Amino acid sequence: MNPAHSLRQLLAKPGTLIAPGAYDAIGVRLIEQAGFLAAYMTGAGTSLARGYPDLGLLTMGEMVENAAAMARSSQIPLIADADTGFGNELNVTRCVREYETRGVAAIHLEDQIMPKRCGHTDGKDVVSRDEFISKIRAAVAARQDPAFVLIARTDARAVVGFDEAIWRANAALAAGADIAFVEAPQTAKEVADVPKYVRGPCLLNIVPGGRTPIDSLRDTEKAGYKLAILPGFMLMANIDAGDQALATLKSTMMSPAAKGSVTDVFRRFGLDQWNALATRFTASDDDSR
Repeated sequence: MNPAHSLRQLLAKPGTLIAPGAYDAIGVRLIEQAGFLAAYMTGAGTSLARGYPDLGLLTMGEMVENAAAMARSSQIPLIADADTGFGNELNVTRCVREYETRGVAAIHLEDQIMPKRCGHTDGKDVVSRDEFISKIRAAVAARQDPAFVLIARTDARAVVGFDEAIWRANAALAAGADIAFVEAPQTAKEVADVPKYVRGPCLLNIVPGGRTPIDSLRDTEKAGYKLAILPGFMLMANIDAGDQALATLKSTMMSPAAKGSVTDVFRRFGLDQWNALATRFTASDDDSR
């Protein structure tokens, strides 16, 4: 089953699907091995991993190729950040097709103007209603497989208010989007109200230290969200662990003890399967006579 169909089956089940965020193939493989059923590619983490802040500085090609590496590195469906679609309706059309052909299960497209910013920071602005909805229509028309999941993200809450964000979410669903993503609700009441007023499945973005107050993922499920993403989860875990390991190395001048061998690490990323392939096509002594 292809990733988009797998994701739709997961979304059809009761409860909230949790998709921890990663920014590379190592992260998505760890998410899969931890037992999660879906993963999310963070655009912010993708940008930071290339040395840039989250200001829309990466090209579509850079974003797509990172998504491709992550999608091919695990068997769980990948949901990916696709920013604003990287331009007008023509760019959105190409954007959808590029992500889809790389084996990504879903993308979200947002209504920010460029340069876009992290949804939980200041300085954002949004395009008009008409421009946003026309991009969603273009995305719907562009997908080759109807199962490919399109998520419509609106950042209108921080710019023009909660009511406008709800209007845009509903208009995007009416235009053919599969899931509505109201970015950065600012109170517990707003978090609870989004699934009440949006006429379709909703996504919640969980950003520790961000604008949205969430204490537990159980609260997300109780509120009625179908999908929850944690974009910075692996990013922050890696930064914290890296800082600690480097501080220990600098103070002790000793490399921390490994939990396993190098071979054990390689096995987590398919060493045994690739070794099997290395000998599969080698002729035996009997075959070569």
